[in-house]
Amino acid sequence: MLNQKLQLKLSQKLSPQQIQLMKLIQLTTAEFEQKITNEIEENPALEKGSDSIDNDTNEYEGDRDESDVNVDEYLSDEPDNYNLNYYSNEEENNNFQTKESVSFHQFLDNQSKNLILTDSEKPICEFLIGSIDESGYLRREIEDIIDDLAFTQNIVANTNEVLSVLEKIHDLDPPGVGARSLQECLLIQLKKKNNSKQSIINSINLIENEFELFSKKKFSRISEKLNLSQEDLRLVIEEISRLNPKPGGSITSEFSNNTIVPDFILSIEDGNFIVELNKRNSPELRLSNSYKNILEGYKNDPKKTKSQNQAIQFLKQKLDSAKWFIEAIEQRHQTLFQTVNAIVNFQKEYFLTGEEKNLKPMILKDIAEIINMDISTVSRVANSKYIDTPYGIKLLKSYFSEGMKNMEGEEISTIEIKKILQEIVNDENKNKPLSDIELSEKLSEKGYKVARRTVSKYRENLDISVARLRKEL
Repeated sequence: MLNQKLQLKLSQKLSPQQIQLMKLIQLTTAEFEQKITNEIEENPALEKGSDSIDNDTNEYEGDRDESDVNVDEYLSDEPDNYNLNYYSNEEENNNFQTKESVSFHQFLDNQSKNLILTDSEKPICEFLIGSIDESGYLRREIEDIIDDLAFTQNIVANTNEVLSVLEKIHDLDPPGVGARSLQECLLIQLKKKNNSKQSIINSINLIENEFELFSKKKFSRISEKLNLSQEDLRLVIEEISRLNPKPGGSITSEFSNNTIVPDFILSIEDGNFIVELNKRNSPELRLSNSYKNILEGYKNDPKKTKSQNQAIQFLKQKLDSAKWFIEAIEQRHQTLFQTVNAIVNFQKEYFLTGEEKNLKPMILKDIAEIINMDISTVSRVANSKYIDTPYGIKLLKSYFSEGMKNMEGEEISTIEIKKILQEIVNDENKNKPLSDIELSEKLSEKGYKVARRTVSKYRENLDISVARLRKEL
């Protein structure tokens, strides 16, 4: 009953095109190109070209009477201009040096084709893979994933269904991918090894039951609690040290900056920003001319047989699908263009100078309010899109940060504070690394009053270990 109500609620909120748009927005440029290729292959009513469709189209109604099909709405020949407003005409902007390789997520997606999945599990698997970060972790709560599946993909799933699919993803390479914590990541890798080996058995036992002690390097306590000799413990530590704490890193490292295809290109001329979408290999699309000709023939036939009406219905389904796809692409372009322009204008001082100290505090809500869109939409753009700037290719997400005030009362970005914190750690005496309290004091000396708890949070964000683990002999 609850599922029925939820499905009814979702059907009222999301049209098929809106769902398709959400999916398209999440795609990177490389993934978007592949999506277009797949759509052209799957739908013969869609082809490359610059002719347009009539934008005033209604959604397909499956129970519509066969004789009510209006073929005129598919025979428009207005020029298509949806590409022209956003793309650069400069050929040089299309020539980014890339290796013949796939992205990390494409690498996982390709493997997922070999998993045994039901029809209902396939879209869940696709969504989960898309939610895995570049380190190889799934850092979102299962409840949040279920909600997002419902409201963005129109998929109703429960916790058990999502966890079941996630377990299958854990079978993919590299080992440990899709883990929700370091502990789970290490366990996945260990359980793929030879479980008959005693050191492996001991390692699994340690990670499952005494992970906290291990993370704090309390080896004597571990030895006592697990009844391990010094030699056994040494073998366990060796086994664990061979594991990869960031399984995604082994893949993403192969795709360095020269393999990233930026989604946007920013240039600055006389203090003015010029933002363009990276056109690369994305063609303009149109309805198939051959399909139009067939419809024209049916239109001129005064007596339509039942089989002809059935053919018209088939053509209409394919044409509607093609229309939806073209319109979703246009909306994607508009959404991306509006979002990136809002970000660039918000961070105007930074983009004019390239100095990180000029980055203003900026959260998703700030941009969402400017462009009058939902925060989740801005999040999808920021989390997956790169921009090519005069200062390098960067993820849009990197320009977002919380704000705080320095001792002079000036509002500054937490990005600036993190940069200073990193510099302090880099310059510290590795024989006596600084504690979080000492790091807080150092920041205070430089004019940034930051509490110890906040320092700890920033340190974790920067992937900096605690002082005890940074100590070098």
